[in-house]
Amino acid sequence: MRKKLFWGILIILISVPFLMWLGWLLTPNTKLVMAIVDKTVLNKKGQEHISLNWVLNHEKYTKTSSKAYEVSRDYFGFFPEENENFQLKGLERFSYSKLDQLSNDADIVYFTDTYGIYNNEWFKNGDTNERSGILYGGLSDKDIYLLKQMKEKNKLIIAEFNTIGSPTAYQNRREFEEMFKMKWTGWTARYFDNLNIRENQEIPAWLIRNYKKTHGGGWPFKKSGIAFVNNKDEVVILEQDTHLTESMPHIITDENYTKEFSIPESIKYPFWFDVIIPDEKINDAVSIFQINTNENGLSLLKDFGIPASFPAVIKHSGNDYDFFYFSGDFADNPVSLESSYFKGIGFFKGLFYDERNIMERGSFFWKYYKPLLTNILDEHSSTK
Repeated sequence: MRKKLFWGILIILISVPFLMWLGWLLTPNTKLVMAIVDKTVLNKKGQEHISLNWVLNHEKYTKTSSKAYEVSRDYFGFFPEENENFQLKGLERFSYSKLDQLSNDADIVYFTDTYGIYNNEWFKNGDTNERSGILYGGLSDKDIYLLKQMKEKNKLIIAEFNTIGSPTAYQNRREFEEMFKMKWTGWTARYFDNLNIRENQEIPAWLIRNYKKTHGGGWPFKKSGIAFVNNKDEVVILEQDTHLTESMPHIITDENYTKEFSIPESIKYPFWFDVIIPDEKINDAVSIFQINTNENGLSLLKDFGIPASFPAVIKHSGNDYDFFYFSGDFADNPVSLESSYFKGIGFFKGLFYDERNIMERGSFFWKYYKPLLTNILDEHSSTK
């Protein structure tokens, strides 16, 4: 009996993944031409857009009728090579007539990251904990031109965190804001599970220095919390218990949108995000960031003009154009592209993350980003 049970379990363990892979393989391709822009690619893994590629591959969206999107090749931006060499293959190299052609050919444009590459990140012996001169990055004039063309042609536009933040020039930021009726407040933020600077080496040195500069040289924080930084180098720290009833930011979604996009009512988000204000007459808030403050925290936010809740995802849909903005670094998640080759892998999503680790982002990908983007692409594909 034990032997039969052993062989039975073994057959299941082998056959289930094979059948899932076969189901994925037999799913027909859907051609979807997407212009992906990523200016923050430190290696060929393409971390800043790998989650997007995962969804495209899993759902069998392809760049031609037969060719799948490749993480290391199919985007516009910074292309790393060996020995500190690189190539710049952004939209900046195109003529306006070429950009017109791209806007005709592409169904979607997705700006995953324009933060760029900095000298201390790319060249050896650089201190990655400090700021330095930029090598490449920011939303360019050619990027803005393509966005205008895509909007005029009623194409789907998706952008996310840091598309219009530093180092994008003021004029291009203003054009983007005017084009899509939203405004960046100048503030970005991130959760830290430990604000003790002697213990947590992930807190950037420039952030610590700028806080001390404007707060008498002190850094009193020891617990978890949220650091807000603006484009004037001002720093606001909200600490657990001192300012927050719960230090982890959460993304909250209205019931109507949880059904439309198959996303949860609440999910934690422990990574970078920006604070935006949309024109509510033009854009709808699909989800919001909720910062759980006490009276001290709420007062501190008011002093600096930072709202305690603000959009995490906004959308505009209609006969004129379709637009989504994700206020977090949504496409950057620690996922393995190999798992995208198995149909129905979502049923086993709990195997890919451990929610006991407060800093894990796998659950955000599986529960929020994957279903959100899948539903957006499915809706776009069906209407197209």
